Amino acid sequence: MRAVSVLAVAAILSGCASTYTTTPIAQTGVKLVPSKSVLIATPANGVYGTAVYTTSGKMTADAVRAAFSRYTGTAAILPDCKDLACLEKAQTQRYDYYVVPEILHWEDRATEWSGIPDKLEVKLSIFDGNKKELASTIIAGKSKWATFGGDHPQDLLPEPLNKYVESLY
Repeated sequence: MRAVSVLAVAAILSGCASTYTTTPIAQTGVKLVPSKSVLIATPANGVYGTAVYTTSGKMTADAVRAAFSRYTGTAAILPDCKDLACLEKAQTQRYDYYVVPEILHWEDRATEWSGIPDKLEVKLSIFDGNKKELASTIIAGKSKWATFGGDHPQDLLPEPLNKYVESLY
């Protein structure tokens, strides 16, 4: 009986924490310089089935800017640019680094009553001023089971983004 109680508590507690994974795609080992500027693209909005999450691209760009702003004084977003070529053409001043986020998966579920977690997957690519890729990774997150109606995919972004950006500096 005691073993069953311990297993039940462990199962409940495991549903109380969101999980994250970071899968590196490319790494040059070059550390970013904190005094250098960053320009961030705004990804296309996330889609799941027929649902389009209309502000997910902006929320993703905002989360990326917040993560980089901890290390640099200049982190700007171009809302109409989704890729590196657009960032380079549209900029009015030279930036040292370009960041291109891409939403691969965005799934907002009513976890509190369905038990199906929110899911998120974002690819983040960082380039230097010469268009050389410095790093690229996929950040994935899955919400906790016990959300009580408060979690959404965008809530899964800050923690793994902050950890990943920290590793770049």
